[in-house]
Amino acid sequence: MRICIDATPLLLRSAGVKNYLYYWILHLRQAAPEASIVTFPFFSRIGQLNHEESVAGRWATLAGLALLHFANFRNNPVMNLIGRRVDVFHASQQLRNPPRNTRLTATLYDMTCWLMPEMHSRANVDAAKRFAEQVMTRADGLIAISESTRSDAARILRLRPEKMELIYPGVAEAFFRITPEIIQTARMKYALPRPYVLTVGTVEPRKNLALLLDGYQRMALSTQQEFQLVVAGPLGWADRALVERLRSATGGVRYLGYVPETDLPGLTAGATVFVYPSLYEGFGLPVAQAMAAGVPVVTSNVSSLPEITGGSALLVDPRSVEDLRAALEGLLLSPARQAELGQHGAIRAQQYRWEVCAEKTLRFFGQL
Repeated sequence: MRICIDATPLLLRSAGVKNYLYYWILHLRQAAPEASIVTFPFFSRIGQLNHEESVAGRWATLAGLALLHFANFRNNPVMNLIGRRVDVFHASQQLRNPPRNTRLTATLYDMTCWLMPEMHSRANVDAAKRFAEQVMTRADGLIAISESTRSDAARILRLRPEKMELIYPGVAEAFFRITPEIIQTARMKYALPRPYVLTVGTVEPRKNLALLLDGYQRMALSTQQEFQLVVAGPLGWADRALVERLRSATGGVRYLGYVPETDLPGLTAGATVFVYPSLYEGFGLPVAQAMAAGVPVVTSNVSSLPEITGGSALLVDPRSVEDLRAALEGLLLSPARQAELGQHGAIRAQQYRWEVCAEKTLRFFGQL
């Protein structure tokens, strides 16, 4: 069995999809026979994960993007040449003309471009719908990263549920192997001597950061003085007022901007509480990472987040400032509840291992 995975997102500035593809490909190559997992464009070696830059060298990146541009010309047969050599081609959203002479698969991440189009750029919405028409509706099989995503896709795109295989993504091993030294290094690097509440993610409307800032600043002043709110993540398509509010660094709020992947385990594990009031998630990787690190979580009661946390987090209405404030402040003032949720979350996160994901994926490909 020979599988080709469209890895072009690894050449671009990206967050969740790039993280998924990076670890997924590495673990598939470890679990599968040698040379059975290839990529488009071809990477013999994948460098360190960086969400802001390509994981390939400069020339490999330029050559790969040029090949993608060439392959996207209408009626270009180049992808069918690749299709002849593989049993399955796994497509990404950047490729407009996947091969038609082999089995076709793709990953369903979320349905926000249909459910919340106002929270995306017009280009993102158009690209997602084009990908659905050209790939999802004709694919031989699809991987859904949560039952929530699979249900939404079946309802919105009218896809057959049996066509979609539920396979949870994994969490990087570093989040499961936290030491006091790793935490101390992160706290020193980012100058975080005080206890802190952490949220991680691209600054964009769906992450609901304005409501989080409101909820934090409505807590008792003594609680704010004891616990900082630390926001980590690159700027996306955020509202200018929110960006200015984050950058002003007032009221106990620290905005760190983009944090390298190597620093996230220590930064996450050092938090007293992890908070994530997103309005919709296909999986919610930062939540799973915090659980793996044993950090208690406050997150939303919508989309996949109740499914992923499985009763091991405090769930709140992401539209209610008061609901978030009460849950966050109550947890911060209860060390016993923190310990309980942290332990339950760490147990729950054991099912989000990349080795498990790779094994299930290879079975999925084999069944096709």
